[in-house]
Amino acid sequence: MASHKLDRTAQDIKRCLSEIIRELKDPRISEFVSIVRVEVSGDLSYAKVYVSALEGPAQTTASVKGLNSAGGYIKRALSKAVSLRKMPELRFIADSSIAHGAQIAQIISDFNSKERTDDED
Repeated sequence: MASHKLDRTAQDIKRCLSEIIRELKDPRISEFVSIVRVEVSGDLSYAKVYVSALEGPAQTTASVKGLNSAGGYIKRALSKAVSLRKMPELRFIADSSIAHGAQIAQIISDFNSKERTDDED
C-alpha cells in the first residue's frame, strides 16, 4: 500500500517539477531538459530527480548545476503545487538516457537507410 502512495507522490512531483523548470530563467538550464524519473524515499524526506537534456551529457551537467542552485526556489514552488506534510529535499542527478536513446535511434536509422541502398543496388 505504501509503495502505491510513493509512486503517486513521485509522479505528482515529476509533473509539477516539469512545469516549474519551464519557468526558470537560468541560462545554464537547457530549454530541452526533461525529468526522466523521480524516486522518493520511504519517509518522504528525499527525492532523487533524474534529469536529462537532449543536447548531451555536457548540457545535462550544466542544467543540473543550475537546478541545484535554484533548489530553494524550486522546493518552495513545489510546496505550493503539491500538498504534502513534509516537502522532500530535492537532489538533481544527471541522466544521459535521452541522449543515449537518440544515439540508438540514429544508429537504427543509419542501418535502415544502408539496407535500403543495398536493396536498390
